[in-house]
Amino acid sequence: MSTNNYIESNKDRFLSELFDILRIPSISADSAYAGDVRKCAEKVAEFMKAAGADNVVLEETAGNPIVYGEKIIDPSLPTVLVYGHYDVQPSVPNELWNTPPFEPTIIDDKIYARGACDDKGQFFMHVKAFETMMQTNTLLCNIKFMIEGEEEVGSNNLGTYCKSHKDKLKADVILISDTAIIANDCPSIDVGLRGLSYVEVEVTGPRIDLHSGVYGGAVANPINALCTMIASMHDENRHITIPEFYNDVAEVSAEDRAALGRIPFDLEDYKKHLDIADVQGEKGYTTIERTGIRPTLDVNGIWGGYIGEGAKTVLPSKAYAKISMRLVPNQSSEKITEIFQKHFESIAPAGVTVKVTPHHGGEPVLTPTTSIAYNAAAMAMKETFGVDPIPTRGGGSIPIVALFEKELETKTVLMGFGLDSDAIHSPNEHYGIFNYFKGIETIPQFFKYFAQLSQ
Repeated sequence: MSTNNYIESNKDRFLSELFDILRIPSISADSAYAGDVRKCAEKVAEFMKAAGADNVVLEETAGNPIVYGEKIIDPSLPTVLVYGHYDVQPSVPNELWNTPPFEPTIIDDKIYARGACDDKGQFFMHVKAFETMMQTNTLLCNIKFMIEGEEEVGSNNLGTYCKSHKDKLKADVILISDTAIIANDCPSIDVGLRGLSYVEVEVTGPRIDLHSGVYGGAVANPINALCTMIASMHDENRHITIPEFYNDVAEVSAEDRAALGRIPFDLEDYKKHLDIADVQGEKGYTTIERTGIRPTLDVNGIWGGYIGEGAKTVLPSKAYAKISMRLVPNQSSEKITEIFQKHFESIAPAGVTVKVTPHHGGEPVLTPTTSIAYNAAAMAMKETFGVDPIPTRGGGSIPIVALFEKELETKTVLMGFGLDSDAIHSPNEHYGIFNYFKGIETIPQFFKYFAQLSQ
């Protein structure tokens, strides 16, 4: 039986098993869901074993377990290490979901659920592709799985695990599906990712909340101060004003910018999809460039004072914000965090104090388009999509890519099948049934071509 015939005859089961994983609220950011996170790891291990993997174990860490499994068919053959994550973002605000976030629902050939695309649907493609290769006797490379449960909170324990298990994780390439393609008729492969510096800031004024009538106008308001400080970090051209922020930014060549310009993109459709009147960003760059080759600074959350129903006239004691900075090649997350902290503290107005707490970060990466692994991925996508994939740069961050290169000395191929419109991290996250099965169809082709090109 061919791989495509096997996939076709097992479609309903492949969906049903994905739904079993999607129903588990494996939210790593909230300790209240720790039991569900472990339950999800156990379920992933169960499916991995059923697919034919050997030595499947939950590798314990200081945090959530890593699911490891392997199939070594011949030590002399190339080895592919598949990475993914089974943890998901919080689903709040739940009232904005049209369907329950942890009850997968199919609408218009899309699977709606938290984690449907990021990353349960995408890593599970590899488990089902592996099963398909095992059942059709077409597995041509050794395979190792490393599916973790802390990606959404910074993968803090993954580096330690990689350092202490280098021999176990030894591979010729790392294959990750946690990115997107341009469109279902326009495949692409990410060759670059932005890094990340994520911090929380706290601005404190008086020791307690005060009456805004008695003290308003005489005592610094931390919320007002915080808003002014945040607003000052961009100029009129949306250029970040933090001193030294751009010092290490690698300039992109005219040729590479021209290549990005060839990516199919309709600005009006983009605005319509997001329901916005216009785009905004750094002057002198297109929307594609702003989300791929330029660094950013954004407020991800801001709060303080009274936010309950009705009115309470207080001058608050504290105000908070969570801020993320996306970084580009040559920028260091540690250095950017340091200069942000120094700058943010320096612009605090009299009457308030500032505390900056780093959360997590990761380094930007570029992956080669000349490697055997990239060419294998491009050939696989051309075979299943019918057209050559376009190399693109992703705006998101997968910090472990740089970690893998440092600790395991192994390059990564980012062969994702999601769409930017899949609403990852947002209410109503979804993943196309077409994309799920296209991934299961394409992955065996990657193994085939990787084996051929590695000879």
